[in-house]
Amino acid sequence: MWARLGIPILALAALCSCEETPQDEAPSVPEYAGVETRLLDGDLVNFFVEMRGARDAGDVEDYARCAAAQYALIRGYGFARHLRTNVAQEGGLWRGDAVYTISAALPRGLKTIDAEVVALACAENGIPMV
Repeated sequence: MWARLGIPILALAALCSCEETPQDEAPSVPEYAGVETRLLDGDLVNFFVEMRGARDAGDVEDYARCAAAQYALIRGYGFARHLRTNVAQEGGLWRGDAVYTISAALPRGLKTIDAEVVALACAENGIPMV
């Protein structure tokens, strides 16, 4: 009987003696380095954002979206429409260059945001705004 159990017990012992594999590094904490806004024409606004510790381009896009939402609210508008965002990363510094239109009424298009809703979500997620 012990002979039949020997192999499974040895296999179990071998598994238990293995060293623990190191976990991936802890996720980096985002560091938001600032927002610059430029009014291009009437309701067309360009947002330049910089951050470190982004997981990917989506974090940079979120930062720009938060800036656009707050900017719209500051100007007395309730909505914004995303036109484009370019993201670049160099040496750990992520930069975003985003363009939005802002408006009082819900604009046409698929990439519209309700500025109040987005600003609240940004505050809840700790993403700074303008």
